[in-house]
Amino acid sequence: MALSTRRDGSGFRPRHTARIAVPALLLSVALLFPRLLPNRPGNLGSLAETVLPWFGIPVAILLAWAAVRGSRPGKAAALVPLVAWCLLFVPTLAMAPRTGHADFKALTFNVGGDRTTPEDVAREVIATGADVVALEKVPLSAIAGYEKALAGTYGHHTTGNTLGLWSRYPLREVEEMDLGGAWPHAIRAVAATPGGDTAIYTVRLPSVRVRASEGFTIGRRDAAAAELADRIAEDPVGRVMLLGDLNGSLRDRGLAPLTRHLKPAQEEAGRGFGFTWPAAFPVVRIDHVLLRGLEPATTTVLPDLGSDHRPVLTGLRPVA
Repeated sequence: MALSTRRDGSGFRPRHTARIAVPALLLSVALLFPRLLPNRPGNLGSLAETVLPWFGIPVAILLAWAAVRGSRPGKAAALVPLVAWCLLFVPTLAMAPRTGHADFKALTFNVGGDRTTPEDVAREVIATGADVVALEKVPLSAIAGYEKALAGTYGHHTTGNTLGLWSRYPLREVEEMDLGGAWPHAIRAVAATPGGDTAIYTVRLPSVRVRASEGFTIGRRDAAAAELADRIAEDPVGRVMLLGDLNGSLRDRGLAPLTRHLKPAQEEAGRGFGFTWPAAFPVVRIDHVLLRGLEPATTTVLPDLGSDHRPVLTGLRPVA
């Protein structure tokens, strides 16, 4: 009898078992070793890394298929990617948020949605108690409105193109940073925060898209991230804080130059995945707080405040 018609002890063909085992193997490899996925063509490796937590959906589909149609070996094979997903993400989901004393608070918020006004954003921002506020994608026509609405609480500020930094603490050494795009993608300023100076980078890296003709369009973003990482590595100030919209998940290999020099607040003090975009139903975290010489006492993704991004509020203190 031909192999394709031969059955195992459970009554299912080996070929059908392979139809479960092969995708189970591929899913497991993609979860555990995403850097093995090539970035050509179309930067698919970076795209897969960006949505890696959502690989739980095909894992669940495979488990359901194996439960209904699988042999015993097929069902066992379907459990392998489930175990891989759990090893990666259950600790993140189970981690309790850190609580503790913070010397000061920082907020990052992309306000580019069409439901925000300077007055509304200012009221919400002030209510958070943040001491340092980084706003990204501020419409040029709204800059003056933000300056007026926030002036009573934040005595120091600087703006550059669509970026703005407001602070209760004096700012100096302000620099607009050209990272190779059509507009400055970052502002650097040194703030006299409690405990000493902190170099603050307000950032909005170039946008990315998924297009049928080009794939995941990350080239400009990755180049800007690498340039920014070089600048941060050379920054003479010991305490550094990056606040902003990086247009990517930190799992994405394109942002690895930044995470080599800075630690994510979410990994140390957050709870869950901390997704921030899109605001109505967040599926990925692209708004970040990255640190050097500081540790997060707390970090929280705030509710939808009218933009297409959710803001992130982080309490900070010097590294002990």
